[in-house]
Formats: sequence, C-alpha cells, structure tokens
Amino acid sequence: MSDKADELEGTEAPFVSHLIELRDRLIRAVIAIAIAFAALALWPGPSGLYDLLAAPLVAHLPKGATLIATNVISPILVPLKITLMAAFMVALPVVLYQVWAFVAPGLYSHEKKMVLPLVISSTVLFIVGVAFCYFLVIPGMSKFIQAFAPTSITAAPDIEQYFGFVLTLFLVFGIAFEVPIAVIVLVRIGVVTIEQLKKARGYFIVGAFIVAAVVTPPDVISQLALAIPMCILYELGIVAAGIFARQTRAPDAEPQAGDKPAG
Repeated sequence: MSDKADELEGTEAPFVSHLIELRDRLIRAVIAIAIAFAALALWPGPSGLYDLLAAPLVAHLPKGATLIATNVISPILVPLKITLMAAFMVALPVVLYQVWAFVAPGLYSHEKKMVLPLVISSTVLFIVGVAFCYFLVIPGMSKFIQAFAPTSITAAPDIEQYFGFVLTLFLVFGIAFEVPIAVIVLVRIGVVTIEQLKKARGYFIVGAFIVAAVVTPPDVISQLALAIPMCILYELGIVAAGIFARQTRAPDAEPQAGDKPAG
C-alpha cells in the first residue's frame, strides 16, 4: 500500500497544473469569441449578418418573396445565432492557437514542425470550404431549385430552418475540405502508406460521391460541388503527405513515413 502511495506521490501537482492551464486556455478562447461577438454585434450587427447569410437564397427567390419567421422569437434569436457562428469563425485562429499552446510542450521538436503547419492549414481549408459553399454552392442550389419549382408555389422559407440548413452545409463543406489534413495525418502516424492511398483512389472517388449524395440536398449541383473538390483534395493530400513525411521525420528515424522517435 505504501509502495503505491510512493508511486503516486508528486503526480497530483502536475495534473492539477495541467488542469489549471487547460482552464486558462479555455477562458482565453472564450474571451476571444466574446470580443469577436461584441465587435460583430456593433458592426455590421446581427441584422446585417443575417442579411448577408440570407443573400444567396433571397437573390433567387421569386420577386417580392422573402424569408419568414414562424417562431415568435426567431427574428431575434436567429440573427444572434448567426453572429455567434461568425464570431467563432473570426476567433478560430486564436482558439486553435490555444489548443496548440496547450499540447506543444508534450511534443517532440520534429512533431512540432508538423502540428503548427497542420493547425494553420486546417483553419484555412475550413474557411475556404465555408466560403466555397456560400459563394458557389448555395447560390447554384437555390437557382436550381427555383428553376424546377412549379409556378403555382411561392417560396417563403422559414429563417430558422434556413439557418440550420446553411449551418449544416457549412460544416459539411468545411469538414470535407479537411481531406488533405486527414490524409497527411494518416500517412504520418503510419496507418496507411502513400502507395496504399494511390491504390485506393478509385474507392475514395466512389465513396466521395456516395457521401455527397447522402449529406447534401438532392440536387446535382451541390452533390457535384462536394464530391469533385473532395477528389481533388485527396490527390493534393497524397502529394502533401509525402512532403510532410520527409520534413517532420525524427532525426534518428529510418526514412519511412510514420516512424516514431525512440523513447
């Protein structure tokens, strides 16, 4: 019993210090989001952000048609949700930096060379995916739907449903654009090799189109807009994985992707 106590002695302090650091990092991330929220609330304001988010759909609605609110508090609640979502995206670099700063002390120097570029590139790719969805997918999908809608139907989407729909699409395209990061990580930790990824190219293409058919609306434009970039990003991920595997290898490791340093 005393031996167990001796083994655990001194471990509580580091554990508590890690919890305190985690708390501080979370507080800083929340403060960054709160500052971004306050700034966006002042300009362009929740109403302005709502109009910006609704613009791709409104532009393709029949003349005089607008979005409607079927819930009493939706005209206030939905713009606030949109502002919070925008604040999180604005503060995302700070949030990811806090994550990086928390895990960095426990990484080897060659692993730090991998993590920081991946954090930055994953942030950029997520934002690019959201922008791709906003500027190309939503307008194209809206135009496609209105082109096939019967003339006797007057479109008047509910703002809360539209917000949920758009948020889902943003997440889907943001995550889909992370394909290169997933490929790089899988190669670097040794789960798969670059040759295996090349051989599985056909399976990935089929899988990409199946995923696009499941997670996107039932229109050809949005499905192709998700599947084709995923296939292109898969190829880019294979190329980038080879570069990362060489640049982030441990100094004493064999020249093989996925090797870990001797511990």
